[in-house]
Amino acid sequence: MKYLIKILKTLLFFTILITIGSVVLFGHSDIPLHELKSEYTNQASSFMSVNGMSVHFRDEGVQTDSIPIILIHGTASSLHTFDEWTSNLKTTHRVIRLDLPAFGLTGPFPDRNYSITHYTSFLKDFLKALQIKQCVVAGNSLGGEIAWNFSLEQPNMVEKLILIDASGYPKNSKSVPIAFKLGQTPVINKSLTYITPRFMVRSSIENVYYDTSKVTDTLVNRYFKLTLRKGNRQAFVDRLNSIATSNYKNIKNITQPTLILWGANDLLIPVENAYQFHKDIPNSRLAVLDNSGHTPMEESPIESLEPVLDFLKK
Repeated sequence: MKYLIKILKTLLFFTILITIGSVVLFGHSDIPLHELKSEYTNQASSFMSVNGMSVHFRDEGVQTDSIPIILIHGTASSLHTFDEWTSNLKTTHRVIRLDLPAFGLTGPFPDRNYSITHYTSFLKDFLKALQIKQCVVAGNSLGGEIAWNFSLEQPNMVEKLILIDASGYPKNSKSVPIAFKLGQTPVINKSLTYITPRFMVRSSIENVYYDTSKVTDTLVNRYFKLTLRKGNRQAFVDRLNSIATSNYKNIKNITQPTLILWGANDLLIPVENAYQFHKDIPNSRLAVLDNSGHTPMEESPIESLEPVLDFLKK
């Protein structure tokens, strides 16, 4: 019995030691919002109060365009993931992108409700505040799931739909970013709210890229620093652990012209899901990119934009 107690004390000692070491080495305080704004806003950035949040967005391009393009990013990302697309699209279209609640500079939902229904309701309120009555909605991953649900809920507001490696169907991931795994692991996920190793952020980005040589230090710094916006780490955990109630059986009811854009080497949401979207949405076309992973608009912006431009013309 004494031997067992000794072992338990030893294990407890090393557990405490490892915990302290992790906090010392990888613990990071929140970065003040004003510092993040100075680095990750520009002359196109605006902030607008929606549902108790100061939402960061950019409204660029041809302001007389009556049917703007709305770009919605995925989990743990920000509006910056569409930088290259926007540079091109804004020459001929009005382009609006935003940091979703829980991510980027916008910060968390006050009520910590990260259901898709809550996100689509927020999107409606956001567009209403901008007096947008009709638009083209494009979304990646989580943003894609918000986009197609919004198209079902507000069919008169959505003229066209673009799904980029979109969530929605039950997925059989071939590989999941380590941050996602830890974020869904009880007890351990609590530590993510204050222990955030930079190497974990890099690993998670590389996991969703096909060509990892494109994962630059600048890219990693952006994801890493915006994660440290006050409330974002808890929101990330909350979002990953929100109760999944996918409405995917209603995808067949989508009537808008739809472009399904997918990275052939997406390990998180495999390309099989793209074919399922294409099968279920009657008025859809499919474009699969051979040299891209889960975020083609960021990894391969020029190649991925070609089918988008063609789709918008018709």
